Amino acid sequence: MALSKQRVSKSPAAAPWEYDVFISFRGEDTRDNFTDDLYEKLVERAIKTFRDDHELERGTTISLKLLNAIEESWFAIIVLSPNYASSTWCLDELSHIVECMEDRKTILPIFYHVDPSHVRKQTGIFAQAFNKHEKTFMSDTEKVQRWRTALTKVGNMLGWISKDRYDNDLIKEIVDTICHKVHPTCTLLGSRKKLVGIEFRLKKIDSLLDLEANDVRFIGIWGEGGTGKTTLARLVYEGISHNFEICRFIGNVKEVSAKHGIVNLQKQLLSPILKEKITQVWGYYGGSMMIKNCLWSKKVLHVLDDVDQLEQLELLVGDKRWFGAGRRIIITTRDLRLLVSHDVEIKQFELMGLSEDKALQLFSWHAFKNDPKDEYLELSKAFVKYAAKLPLTLKTLGIFLYGRDQGAWTSTLDKLKKDPEETTFKTLLVSYDVLDDMTKNVFLDVACFRKGNDKDRVTEILDCCDFSGRIGIDVLIEKSLLYISGKNLEMHDLVQEMTWKIVRRKSKEPGRRSWVWVREDIFHVLKNNTGTEDIEGIVLHLPKREEAHCNFEAFSKMYNLKMIQFNLLFLSPGFEVLPNSLRNLQFHAHLQQLQYKMTN
Repeated sequence: MALSKQRVSKSPAAAPWEYDVFISFRGEDTRDNFTDDLYEKLVERAIKTFRDDHELERGTTISLKLLNAIEESWFAIIVLSPNYASSTWCLDELSHIVECMEDRKTILPIFYHVDPSHVRKQTGIFAQAFNKHEKTFMSDTEKVQRWRTALTKVGNMLGWISKDRYDNDLIKEIVDTICHKVHPTCTLLGSRKKLVGIEFRLKKIDSLLDLEANDVRFIGIWGEGGTGKTTLARLVYEGISHNFEICRFIGNVKEVSAKHGIVNLQKQLLSPILKEKITQVWGYYGGSMMIKNCLWSKKVLHVLDDVDQLEQLELLVGDKRWFGAGRRIIITTRDLRLLVSHDVEIKQFELMGLSEDKALQLFSWHAFKNDPKDEYLELSKAFVKYAAKLPLTLKTLGIFLYGRDQGAWTSTLDKLKKDPEETTFKTLLVSYDVLDDMTKNVFLDVACFRKGNDKDRVTEILDCCDFSGRIGIDVLIEKSLLYISGKNLEMHDLVQEMTWKIVRRKSKEPGRRSWVWVREDIFHVLKNNTGTEDIEGIVLHLPKREEAHCNFEAFSKMYNLKMIQFNLLFLSPGFEVLPNSLRNLQFHAHLQQLQYKMTN
């Protein structure tokens, strides 16, 4: 299979590679030792690595999956072991790698217990393999010659020789080399063109981190919502993670801790080390001891984003004594007192609003995709002043106003000025108000129930509830109200808080709201039978098992209820009736008994 011309013409830096590295190896030689260790170390350093996890000898031709993986990889590591050339599968794989990557010089050979000259000339143990291939493929001499040519080319390339070296030392050198190629320090999350004012902030954080200093450092990034704390922390993480053995970016600490408990976050920190033993983390303090014991000897980079409780710091990163020299811990929070109260000498960095010039530049980028038009300049300055120079507010307003005429701009500004309080909320409400009812339902559902969940799974649930999830999510992403992180749906904390406020403002009584997701509100509705036809969804994910005492007719008046999802909620027996409108019903564990009939 020939590589497409489009792919060949792209430079490594510009091409949209699916993988950073493709590993080619002979399973029986290195799968259970060298290659396994190499793969794990690459993944730990945030390098997207492809290797085939099943036996290679499954057919006479290389699989399409592997061919595609080669074409979608930036670099190839070839582990040339004694039995490598005996596998026709490996040789086909090697030929395709050479065809795809020779010109871009991204092939990295490892001569693992073999002499490079034997690879280059097909002598020694490689000669034995080719003697068999010559007999087997007498009718296809071109294939054998293609294999020889590929081996000769790779044998002439600079690489690593394992002779007289410990595997651990060799792997460390290889991984360090790949890291510097894949994660150059000058490249942070691609283009920063839209990240106005970010360079100064990055330089400030860089001086606080001082990676050359061989000490333990806790860096606190604090500021009000919408100032860009998470964006800055993510940029720093992406830029320096290649310098560390273990890296973890733990996002939404406040939300995950409230929903799933701190043990869930402890498992995230421990997962690179414990792997299959991760289920052994049972309690908060046991998890803390495991973090301290397992990570002390590792050079770690941890980012805890959106911390709001002192307990979270105490149980997740403790103090300097938990970590050895060279470790860095980055914490983002809105609460300065939380950083001061933690018994660690924390270097603090406050994020303020942008300068007037930078704020106008950011707003203009989203409102015009360029510099502000002369006839819109004064209006632009008025919006910047209204937004208090907060990045999220400026971005949201700019996106909303893009492509609209001056009349729409003036009307929007007048609407915002009528209530000068709650600037960010009013700004986001402008974007919400123009959504159709179906998209509003999708937006509220994600904000109240499914932030951080798999996009495909969320779409499936929304479609099941007749909410047209796919198109609704696409529209919300286009309007920057949602974004995709990996495979998950995410939204800014302030956007989520706005949607909560929208739901709560409908009524002081939880039973008259469309979505109910807060523990106290749900217990109130179920116990007192205050639910109404307004409720469309009830979702509760508890960090530990709890029992709710239900009125036996608790769901009887919820005629429009489409979904119920309870996790670790133990329902008292007795209720029997669920509405016919129900489309999604999920109870996860700890059900005593559930017997119900649908209402007429």
